[in-house]
Amino acid sequence: MTDSDQILTVTPRVTPSGPYVLDVVGELDHHTAHFLSEAVNEAPFDDQGVILDLSGLTYCDSTGITVLITAHQKSQAAGSPLVLAGVNPDQMRVLQVVGLDQVFTFRPGGAAT
Repeated sequence: MTDSDQILTVTPRVTPSGPYVLDVVGELDHHTAHFLSEAVNEAPFDDQGVILDLSGLTYCDSTGITVLITAHQKSQAAGSPLVLAGVNPDQMRVLQVVGLDQVFTFRPGGAAT
């Protein structure tokens, strides 16, 4: 596996009158999960909420799912909405199998605001 196979970018996008958006692009796995963890830790979980735009996510393993659960726990503790946007059908199936479709709020498509 080359370094390019393990690339993940997380780009914060502040919207003036809406939620804080984290655009996640690439593979979310045990090699790259720390990028999303750091971005989640820095996100302002406030009354506007946070959107994780996963429309550019190409792969997510169990470590990545753990980061998503941690983001959910942080949002719950802060009383801030968290939305997963743009989850592809394969990733949604995995979330359904482990029961997380009952935990997260989803938005079809990306987080364009």
